[in-house]
Amino acid sequence: MSTQGFRLLSHSNLTAQSAEQIALAAIPMVAVVALGAGVAETGLLATLQTLPFLILALPAGLLADRLPRRQVMAGAELLRAAALAVVPMCILFGGLSVPLLAAIAFVAATGTVAFSVAAPSLVPALVPRDGLAAANGRLELVRSLAFAAGPALAGALLAWTNAGVAFALAACLSVAAAALLAQVAEPTRIPGPRCAMLNELREGAAFALGNPLLRPILLTAVGWNVSWFILQAVYVPYALDILGLTVTGVGITLAAYGVGMVSGAVAAPAIVRALPFGWSVAFGPIVSMAAAGAMALSIWWPNPVLPALAFFLFGAGPIVWTICQTTLRQAITPERMLGRVSALVLMATAGARPIGAVVGGLVGAAYGPADCIALAALGFVMQAIIIIASPVRRLVDLRQAQPA
Repeated sequence: MSTQGFRLLSHSNLTAQSAEQIALAAIPMVAVVALGAGVAETGLLATLQTLPFLILALPAGLLADRLPRRQVMAGAELLRAAALAVVPMCILFGGLSVPLLAAIAFVAATGTVAFSVAAPSLVPALVPRDGLAAANGRLELVRSLAFAAGPALAGALLAWTNAGVAFALAACLSVAAAALLAQVAEPTRIPGPRCAMLNELREGAAFALGNPLLRPILLTAVGWNVSWFILQAVYVPYALDILGLTVTGVGITLAAYGVGMVSGAVAAPAIVRALPFGWSVAFGPIVSMAAAGAMALSIWWPNPVLPALAFFLFGAGPIVWTICQTTLRQAITPERMLGRVSALVLMATAGARPIGAVVGGLVGAAYGPADCIALAALGFVMQAIIIIASPVRRLVDLRQAQPA
């Protein structure tokens, strides 16, 4: 175990996640406030910030399996830093526009994809098998803190200074993450047999879809994300028009999600110790089902406590899921395929999001937000059933999950 190596990875994860969250929040704010962007333009920005997860995850995974992973991650952070540094330069000398901001968002997200794929592939090289859950928990706690604090920091910087400062800070954080990664002593890997790129991608996909433990992980992740984005598509009009919340009230209920993420990451080690490993994996989907139930109950009892509770649970449960399913994936995937398998999970998750958003929009427009909330609740029930009925749930501990 490389304790120093993992410490450096953890610190780089904090700076990288902070850079990502600041940029994610700042880009649409600058577009609206400084460039007068409307709904169409912000929709374009959101699309280009998520598109790389769908089209570039698998190539990034292949790269992570062929090259030293710390180098892939460091390169990703430098790419993101270069993209974000363009914004303060344009503000200083003129020339910032919505199309340019969209291009910057795409390039910055490309760096995020490469980092997200390579990071879980590097962890098993730095910590022993029995330390994977604790290591993943620490990384998810950092991500939760960045998720909660990054948007608020971006808003404060835009309010107190100017957009250039927020983007310059994010770029500096990415450079710091790359510098930390450069110091990680990654063990030398024995390269696997090289073949055509398409064949290597097929090999990773065949392993993930054919493995009886990984396949339900993928299906559960897809089901969760479709259901989540159905809910997201209609929550704001549902909260305003049916629950009668004010804009401030909607913001408070949404903020419970970040609180739940941090709480779940803090509680995750105790949950993993207390439950058989299979039930630890299923904990997040089950909690999400309970969260969906609380949200659906608000249809009959329009009390703001219920959506706030739902968002808290939606933040807390899936963090435990992410920690446990990542640990399982790392334990059973051959080391030479870790990047591609991680990329497939990321791509499936990202691909499910626009499907959920479209379904939510169509159902909400045709039948109303309340029916859409009920549909999302049904989806969360289905994703919980998938993982509970799978061989994953029967795992007593990680030792039963043997590497393939």
